Amino acid sequence: MRQETGDWIRDLQSGSLDERLQEIYTDVDAQKARYIGLLKTFEKTFGPAQTEIFSAPGRTEVCGNHTDHQHGMVAAAAVDMDIIAVAERVDGPLIEVKSDKYPVMHLSLESLKPVPREKGTSVGLMRGVAAKLKKMGYRIGGFRAVMTSEVLGGSGLSSSAAFEVAVAAILSGLYNHMKVKAVEMAVASQFAENVYFGKPCGLMDQMASAMGGLTFMDFKDPDKPVIQKMDLDLASFGHSLCIVDTKGSHAHLTHEYAAVPADMQAVAKHFGKEVLRDVDPEVFYQAIPRLRRKLDDRKILRAMHFFREEDRVSAIRKTLETGDFEGFLRLINASGDSSFKYLQNVYPASAPAHQSLSVGLSVSEAILAGRGACRVHGGGFAGTIQAFVPDDLLPAYREALEHIFGQGACHVLRIRPWGGIRVFE
Repeated sequence: MRQETGDWIRDLQSGSLDERLQEIYTDVDAQKARYIGLLKTFEKTFGPAQTEIFSAPGRTEVCGNHTDHQHGMVAAAAVDMDIIAVAERVDGPLIEVKSDKYPVMHLSLESLKPVPREKGTSVGLMRGVAAKLKKMGYRIGGFRAVMTSEVLGGSGLSSSAAFEVAVAAILSGLYNHMKVKAVEMAVASQFAENVYFGKPCGLMDQMASAMGGLTFMDFKDPDKPVIQKMDLDLASFGHSLCIVDTKGSHAHLTHEYAAVPADMQAVAKHFGKEVLRDVDPEVFYQAIPRLRRKLDDRKILRAMHFFREEDRVSAIRKTLETGDFEGFLRLINASGDSSFKYLQNVYPASAPAHQSLSVGLSVSEAILAGRGACRVHGGGFAGTIQAFVPDDLLPAYREALEHIFGQGACHVLRIRPWGGIRVFE
């Protein structure tokens, strides 16, 4: 739906859009104020205009830690922290975007080739998304937009993927009648991050944000991933999803992240393959004595994690299909245990004195006392942990973790059914 910014503000204030907001958010009043504030920012920045409103969520990895870059399987879910955007279609190839407190970004679509100075920038991401969508056969064009994000940067909720998917949703809505499929938005977003931004990420983050809900993804053929959406209503099982910011810094850890796929690929290369998904697990296990004479043990342990994590993703899907929530929790804990012991991404090998994730997991296990589940979240080494907390323990859990890591460190989230969307149709 497209209408004047002033009309959007009046409709939000009158409550006529409340029903739709209630489908997406828990605190409708807070979101109404957020939307109205963003619309006023648009008017202040660009003036009143005919606009549409878009949203793209953050994501949480549920199982499949460091499997996607090996063409593996993963389960991930969209969460109810999102980026929202107010956008106006304009004639010509110019894109102008103001995001929160940052200056307006400018981008001309006259050239869609990667620009070296745009590596690592939001402008590079926008150019990359537009380039890929055009290559897919979709229309692209100029727009003006303002955005605001609740997706915590550095939280493992993937704020960059939410931004990319928001841009893809804007171009889908303004120029393609929202006909760009969620999978295509995800592929365009990953392409932008890999080629234009310069980060060699897998497809999980973008796919989870674009699809919405809980999604099982099989990346055996990365160009044609097999996707299965499933329902996971944690409230019906008396549990809440918590993401805890342990305040560890990601600075100077790029080499730690890069070593994970490099180690796994070194094992795959031994078998003449590019990625571990193409290696037969039985052949791998039989070859361990020979592998140890050629490769260091950490590489082998990380490969072990990959093969066992693949099995866990498949098993988790079955537990949800049968309603075995206790089995689901056991597998989440096993994933966390494997990540700590074998993947070894809970603290940086280059700085073993800094173990905020280990502290968070230890405190979590003490509070949960055999109930619920907890694990490292996302890429690891610093940042966040994930916990599935029984509702009766939630106040004590939150208090204990925030006593260690500070007020507001524990975020209680919902799984959001919608991915990259135009909010009001």
